[in-house]
Amino acid sequence: MTQSNAGRRDMAGNGLHPHRRRDLLAARFPSSRKGWSERIAVAVALLTSAIGLLGTAAICSAETLRVGKAGREAFSFVPADIGVRTGIFKKHGLDLEISSFGGDARIQQAMAADGIDIGLGSGPGLAFIAKGAPVKGIAAMANPPLIFALVVRSDDSVKTADDLKGRKVGVSTVGSVTSWIISEVGRQKGWGYDGIAQVPIGDDANRIAALKTKAIDGAIVNLAVALNYVQRGEGRLLLRFGELVKDFHIHVIFATDKAIAGRPAALRNFLRGWFETIAFMRANKPETAAIAKEVMGTDDPTTSGIYDELMPMFSDTGRFDPKALAVLSKSFVDMKTLPTEPEMTRLYTEAFLPRN
Repeated sequence: MTQSNAGRRDMAGNGLHPHRRRDLLAARFPSSRKGWSERIAVAVALLTSAIGLLGTAAICSAETLRVGKAGREAFSFVPADIGVRTGIFKKHGLDLEISSFGGDARIQQAMAADGIDIGLGSGPGLAFIAKGAPVKGIAAMANPPLIFALVVRSDDSVKTADDLKGRKVGVSTVGSVTSWIISEVGRQKGWGYDGIAQVPIGDDANRIAALKTKAIDGAIVNLAVALNYVQRGEGRLLLRFGELVKDFHIHVIFATDKAIAGRPAALRNFLRGWFETIAFMRANKPETAAIAKEVMGTDDPTTSGIYDELMPMFSDTGRFDPKALAVLSKSFVDMKTLPTEPEMTRLYTEAFLPRN
């Protein structure tokens, strides 16, 4: 055998002791069990890291929407909080930044200043759009005015609704739903829209404080605040407004023109999340009441009663009702908010509502 052949045989490990041959092969072809284990461990680590990065990317991909509520303690706006806390909005790829304002005028100001993307306000707030506010209604949120009540002190300075003529009643802001309601009371009593003096004071707490100091004679507040006020023995509930008018949009969801033009997918996802939240609330009273209680600052019996009374007002579709819009249009002129009735179809869009 030539030396070259012997060298080749030695390189292959032929003719060597089995242990020597194994060591030689392991050195030339590092595919031993130990080597493969190390490679598998590295691969698993890389895969785990990649999965973690994908999960982080998915979390970071949630889009933020700034949502403003026209009142802090009203059950009307609790769906925003419930949708966040139950993860419903997150499921639709959204993170909500929620803030509260003292009435429709301030909600509209915040949207005009690009401080929020979506406003949870009132049907009468549509009049701001006719005046040039850069927003549109994108969903009819709630219908009959079940949410509000008129409270007075317990000193009998106002005994019945007939005693309200010429008296001062606190409302949130001019042109708000509370302003519309007290004007409608005056109209139905035959006193005209100016038959009861309106005092714009801001949020519910400010209205109650003004009532206590006798700066006003009555206050329209949301039902939760009204019931708490009565339970503390500080006053009486004089009027409820569920029977005031049947065809109405007490609340509307607004979006800025900027969001409508630049973030249509986010608006659609918001409304999907909103109406999924309403469905969740209808089917899950205990969970809904637990969150609402914390947000509104009410006790268990009050929260349960509010849930039962107010859930029927929420719309399941967000569709605008022509009859309700007609009532609003007429009220804008009657209340001297606008000189003439506006073309209501220019004030809202249904393009972002869920199709199923």
